[in-house]
Amino acid sequence: MRILVTNDDGIESEGLHILARAAEEEGHDVFVIAPNFDASGTSSSLGPLSQQKEVTYRETNISGFSGPALSINGPPALCVIVGHLGAFGESPDLVLSGINPGLNTGRSTLHSGTVGAVLTAQNFGSKGIAVSLHRENEEDVWQWDAAAQAMKPILGLLQSAKPKTGININVPALSYERIKGSKWARLAPFGSQRSALTKDSSGNLNFGLVDTNYPPDDETDLGLVMSGYIAISILKGISTGTPIGHSIGEEIEVDKISLSQEVDFWLK
Repeated sequence: MRILVTNDDGIESEGLHILARAAEEEGHDVFVIAPNFDASGTSSSLGPLSQQKEVTYRETNISGFSGPALSINGPPALCVIVGHLGAFGESPDLVLSGINPGLNTGRSTLHSGTVGAVLTAQNFGSKGIAVSLHRENEEDVWQWDAAAQAMKPILGLLQSAKPKTGININVPALSYERIKGSKWARLAPFGSQRSALTKDSSGNLNFGLVDTNYPPDDETDLGLVMSGYIAISILKGISTGTPIGHSIGEEIEVDKISLSQEVDFWLK
């Protein structure tokens, strides 16, 4: 497969370099396009686009990686679009995003630039994998190799998957040998962190992240990671739906429908 590797932490991120090398080791045609800045929390944003603002890029070298690597002045979703529009060769079959230093679990994945890259790839008909890694304490080392090893079998699985298949992988803070296994996961109601807003004495608003500290159950992505498992979730981006019993193209009598009934959703 032709694989585009990107992230939301920037071209200098160690996790990005490890992910690119791991994909190349599997025999794929791999190239890198990543932001030239920390674009964490940008979701699927394209940045301040206008006809007057150029997309600038710079070629770089990644140690131990033989493919082309470029940084651009835009967030990960824009990296994916640039890659699909053929600016640097053929479009990818799959987008590999990460390795993110920190979990992307629960409903907060909506805001993740790591996940946003995969959702953008889906819009182009490509497959995608987002890879994120937990760390218990700031003093602990990042288990990059564990995340790279967790990605490889999923990458093999996606070779035969349908177009637009998107996978979110969250890896616990353990060496690969100590991980208990992999499990399908649903999104937790919250991520490992939540947004917090404070106002200082001058009336300025300060935005940040704080730990949620809620007990996730063992079927959620966050709960599984905290229990020592790799959590794997199938992502579904932009989709359309109709109330059950109705169909696309059907004429609507608005005063006779109810949106309280179950809705069929599907990704086209």
